[in-house]
Amino acid sequence: MSHETLGIIGGTGWLGGAIARAVLAKALLPTGNLVISNRSGSHPLAQQGACLVTDNQALVDRSDIVILAVRPEHFARLNIKATGKTVISLMAGIKAQTIFAQTSASAVVRAMPNAAVEIEQSFTPWYCAGAIEATTRSLVQRLFECVGTAAEVQEEDFIDYLSALSGTGPAFPALLMTALANQAMAAGIPSDIAQLAAKSVVVNSSQLLVSHDAQQMIDALVAYRGVTAAALQAMTHSHFEEQIGRALQAGAAVARKGLQA
Repeated sequence: MSHETLGIIGGTGWLGGAIARAVLAKALLPTGNLVISNRSGSHPLAQQGACLVTDNQALVDRSDIVILAVRPEHFARLNIKATGKTVISLMAGIKAQTIFAQTSASAVVRAMPNAAVEIEQSFTPWYCAGAIEATTRSLVQRLFECVGTAAEVQEEDFIDYLSALSGTGPAFPALLMTALANQAMAAGIPSDIAQLAAKSVVVNSSQLLVSHDAQQMIDALVAYRGVTAAALQAMTHSHFEEQIGRALQAGAAVARKGLQA
């Protein structure tokens, strides 16, 4: 258990709130060492052990580490000073240099969780700019492990790229599921059956990948030369992987450009 105090600006929102609940449930910090800001000064998280404050600067002053779980377009209006603090940004497209300049933080961590924090299944890559102690670095890793898995990356640009990959959370599976269902309905399959079939493929069958290597599975199915092989080969011939690459690059370009405006 860490004895540092963690503050979450946006700790009552969907992302900050999910992290706050996981931190409390897993006792990552002692009781009273999690502070969240809320304009009303009241929230159910207080009943679970979080301390509530109504002012963001008051939260910063009480905290050793400050998480910014706010929308990128709201960052410019935060107006906080975090001199000597470590600031963890969950905002896409806001560079570490910009956060340094506006907050006067001693270290900035950029992290990109996704919507799966709600079920504690997010993958969260994170990047650290500035010097932090080993204990703080360990706390950052364990913090994001409360809501899934996490890994530190060594280049800030990786965060921008991963914002378009793992940061999209369920978006790509949802698109695939929708496409499968729509194509089945176009082929005359009743809507309820099409939806069940598509969901089974995306949600249920994909659980096999937890214990199987994806490429080995593809190779084995193609080698079998059956129905699945024909479908996979059609997708390959349609440059499926290149289309995914273009999608990721498009998302990453938005993150690299920045979302402050």
